Amino acid sequence: MLDPSRLSPRARRLAAGVVHRVWRWVATVGTVSPDDRHGFRSLGEGSLLGFPPGDVLGEWWIAIGARTLIAPEVTLSVGLPGEALDRSDPPVLTIGDRCSIGRGTAIVARRRVEIGDDVAIAPNCYITDLNHAFSDVGRPIKDQYPTHDPVRIGSGTWLAAGVTVLPGAQIGRNVVVAAGAVVRGAVPDHTVVAGSPARVVRRHDGDRWDPPLRAPLEDSPPDWP
Repeated sequence: MLDPSRLSPRARRLAAGVVHRVWRWVATVGTVSPDDRHGFRSLGEGSLLGFPPGDVLGEWWIAIGARTLIAPEVTLSVGLPGEALDRSDPPVLTIGDRCSIGRGTAIVARRRVEIGDDVAIAPNCYITDLNHAFSDVGRPIKDQYPTHDPVRIGSGTWLAAGVTVLPGAQIGRNVVVAAGAVVRGAVPDHTVVAGSPARVVRRHDGDRWDPPLRAPLEDSPPDWP
């Protein structure tokens, strides 16, 4: 094969230009849209899955709403290896309208993961409704059948980078989950949670934030939706 280190600077620039143009073409063509044969239970109008994808398993049990953008290298997985699922069952993983899911995020569902509308998920988050069991101390943990507990993420919520959502998490509406937080259990609407395990560090009482925000919010730009 041609050794790139043997290319002249001019030849390398030309080759790089070709590679970049081809890659952009491949990424554009490889992006999954509702017009493609995708295998999902539903993929709403205007929704896109970027290329290259992460692992996508059990598409028939995944339903995605309209105008949702899923970045490249996002894993969407339903079920366990070798586990039989009934095609007449409802979707296991549902993602609402107008969501965005950042690169490197993984959503792994076995029984029920529900993500509402207008949810923003930053890169490298992990969301799952199943976990390893460890009740039998005489067996390796990897050999014990996993447990599961449904997960719900309410509409309008933002998960910052590196958040982990564990089985049983019930996150309310318009919640901010700080970067790196680990969430399990119920999270009230209109709160900010942080830490591992995540705890409420700020909440809105209907009139104001408590404790107050560090700086007043600036006026929204005229074209803000």
